Formats: sequence, structure tokens, C-alpha cells
Amino acid sequence: MALQAIKFYNKEGKDFNSELKDRVDQYFKSNNLSTNSNATMVIKTITIFAIYFGAYALILSNTLPLWGMFLCCMVMGFGTAGIGFSIAHDSLHGSYSSKKWVNRLLGMSMELIGGSAYMWKLTHNNIHHTYTNIHEVDEDLEVTSLMRLSPRQPHMKVHKFQHYYFLFIYSLASFFWVFIKDYKRFMMTNPTQTKNAGHPASAFLRALLGKAVYYSYMIVIPLLVVHVAWWQFIIGFMVMHLTGGVILGIVFQLAHVVEETEHLIPDETGKMENAWVIHQMRTTANFGPTNKFLTWYVGGLNFQVEHHLFTNICSVHYPKLSPIVEQVAKEFGVPYHIHKSFRDAVASHRRVLKRLGKNEIEPLVVR
Repeated sequence: MALQAIKFYNKEGKDFNSELKDRVDQYFKSNNLSTNSNATMVIKTITIFAIYFGAYALILSNTLPLWGMFLCCMVMGFGTAGIGFSIAHDSLHGSYSSKKWVNRLLGMSMELIGGSAYMWKLTHNNIHHTYTNIHEVDEDLEVTSLMRLSPRQPHMKVHKFQHYYFLFIYSLASFFWVFIKDYKRFMMTNPTQTKNAGHPASAFLRALLGKAVYYSYMIVIPLLVVHVAWWQFIIGFMVMHLTGGVILGIVFQLAHVVEETEHLIPDETGKMENAWVIHQMRTTANFGPTNKFLTWYVGGLNFQVEHHLFTNICSVHYPKLSPIVEQVAKEFGVPYHIHKSFRDAVASHRRVLKRLGKNEIEPLVVR
């Protein structure tokens, strides 16, 4: 179904949405706070960049033993995911700063880790955040045919083992993204399933330039400078991508593919059962809210409910907004999904994968 045909009911959820916005606005006004980044966010940005490029510089210095270089590759993978979570994500949502040029500048960190800022905004900001958990629309459910993340996805025999191999598949996310996924998206003639859709030439050229810069500093320069054999370089390069990939893959899936979240679809006319704000509450979940390091590292993405409702607010504020959202949801009888720990969320995700692998779809399917 084309995206323009999918419509959310506007009336239902209006009172909930209005009350929620009023209380969140009041929080910022009463505390005299900006909805954008603060000193804590800036310090985190500098720290993550320092971790990533510090490890890169140590590798190029040729002062470390081989095991030390591989350790630095793992650190760079950790830094890759951190840049995506904590810097690029907020910037590309326009919530890092009130100044557009700051968001554009920091948004270029997406190209710095091998992605495309334009394509991310198109598929993540525009599609995923609007049509969350809707089969054949939300690309976050379309990782690979080897993974069945939606009860609407065709079932294959291999899926019965997916709760065993899912971490391996997720570990390939970064590598696939850098070398394949963005190119495939640009080759799509109608990427958003809307009328007159297409990609501007400037976006394609920017993506190519970004890829060229990434390949140059991540592949060409190390091969010319670092005193290792080519096969040792490949191992190190893959260690970095596998580390970053598994972190990126698991964090994004814990927000929408767990036992409590629902997979909703429109009726024959394209109408969704709920208002958009209610749809987000039914399809999204938080995890590990009291884990301070997790919250710091993933850029508040463990507070996915708050993020989906308030993408214009910097992630550094989500922990304070969470009790407000939960309270309003309780008052209006709206679901507020949350797992107390990261481990609980992973366990729930694994159980869902196991059920989907057995083709046990109830009550995951709604309508």
C-alpha cells in the first residue's frame, strides 16, 4: 500500500496528545530549559569523537602490538555506534541545536561513519517515525529475509533458528549499511512509495562524496600507513564493523520488536485504527531507564517512547520527560511499554524472535 494512502485518525487521542504536550512544555518553562542540547550533551559529543578518533590515531601510529590494534578496532566500533546514537541521530532530527547550521554540520557525522544523512532522514525520520511497525512500510522490520521481525512477513524454515543467530545477523548491519544498503536505496525509483518521489542529484553526489571520504580514511590510508598484512587489516576492519553493527542492530530492535509492542496495519481503505500518537504508544517500548551509562551512550534511545513522541527535543532530556509521559498515559488509559533493564529487553526480543520463528503470531498481529 502506498504511503499516501495510509491515514491515522486525527480525533482519537487528541485530548491525550494535547495534555501531554502541555505538561512537557510546562516542564521546560518552569525549569527555564531549552529543548535542545546542554553542556552535558556537548561534553558527550566531544568524548565520543575523542574515543573514535583517538583509537584511529593509535592504530595509525604503529606503536601498538597487533592485539592492541585489534582492541582499538573494537573501540572504534563502539565509537561508530556512539556517533550514530548520540550525535548524528539528534542532529538529523534537528533537535541537537536551535541553529540549523549546527545540526547540518553535526549531521555530517553520519557520512563520517559511512552512511548517508539524506537517506537516513528519508527512511528513518520520515518513514519509520510515521509508520512504525507497519509491515512493508517500516524498513526497520526489513533487515534481511533471514530475519522474521514482523508477523506479516512470510515464514521460512530457517526462521525457527533466528533466536540463536540474530546477533550474528545484527553484527553485519554496519558493514551492509556502508557498502550496500545506501546504494540500493538510491537505485530505487520510488523510495517513499509516494507520487513524484525521487532523489535529487545533490543528495546522490553528497552521498558519493561521503562514501569516498569514508573509504579513503578507513581503508586507503590505513593500508598505506599501518604496518600490517592486508589480511590482518581486513580482520581489524571487520572487527570494527561487527562490533558497531551488533550494538546498532540490537538497540534499535529492542524499541519495537518485543513482547508488548504491536504490529498494526491499515484497513482496506488505508485507515489506521488509532491516532498517530496512540499508534506510537502501542508500537514502541523503553528499556533500561535507570541504567545511566546506557542512557548516556545510546543517546536516550532506550527512551524510545519519548523520542517517538518528541523528536524535536534533544535526547538528553528524555529521562526527565519519561515520568511525565508515563503519568499522562496512565491517566488516559494509554499503554506505556517499558522493560526495567537492557537484559530484560533482550530476553523479550529473543522470545518474540522464537515465536515468530515458529510462526506463532498471536497476539502479535492486530487487525
